[in-house]
Amino acid sequence: MSRMRPRRLIGWLAGAAVAVVVLVVGGVFVYIHFISGPAPAPLSLKSASSPAVTTNPGAAATAGTLAGSWRVTSGSVVGYRVNEVLAGQNNVAVGRTGDLSGSMTVKGTTVTAASFTVQMATIKSDASGRDAQFNGRIMQTATYPTGTLKLTAPISLAPVPADGVIRTYRATADQTLHGQTRPVTFPLQAERTSAGVEVSGSIPITFANWGISNPSFAGFVTTQNHGELEFLIKFSK
Repeated sequence: MSRMRPRRLIGWLAGAAVAVVVLVVGGVFVYIHFISGPAPAPLSLKSASSPAVTTNPGAAATAGTLAGSWRVTSGSVVGYRVNEVLAGQNNVAVGRTGDLSGSMTVKGTTVTAASFTVQMATIKSDASGRDAQFNGRIMQTATYPTGTLKLTAPISLAPVPADGVIRTYRATADQTLHGQTRPVTFPLQAERTSAGVEVSGSIPITFANWGISNPSFAGFVTTQNHGELEFLIKFSK
């Protein structure tokens, strides 16, 4: 009998370990699919008057002038989107903030300058633990409090589309994250509205290129080696 006790103990411990794993995975599954819910949709333009996107410069008549100085206004959002595996469950991590500032200058029908600054520590997700990791070992927001983007090449808007027509352009800029500045080129969509101009898009971010620690954590959370910086910026004169 004494020889059986260690085996029973080992069997009990193994069973308990399996039960813990099942509870953890099951709990994460319930949290992701029933409590937290699906990740927010990617930031994009949602024009009621023109849901279709056009890249045809002649698709709409011009309406007025865009020339002048523009400022980022309320309703603007910027953040990140990263695919992760949380305790064996696929998930999409999304963090966002509305704490950004910036300006855009248009001369004639050409954007000649634009720059934006984001307060990194204000970016929040649906999980305080993820936010603590983001502000700490990943982005080190106490050391690198801001992220910036500055246009380095002009963008021609000609011919200027009418209100409600979404156009696709290509932008080239210097982006600063985690204290490092790199050139980036990315597509964006823009739309004139009755209130001003709205611009949306995303920029792929490979973490190692910016000296950013991979968000994977202690074997519990694993992520890809890249993510996306997404934005929806609203301008007013």
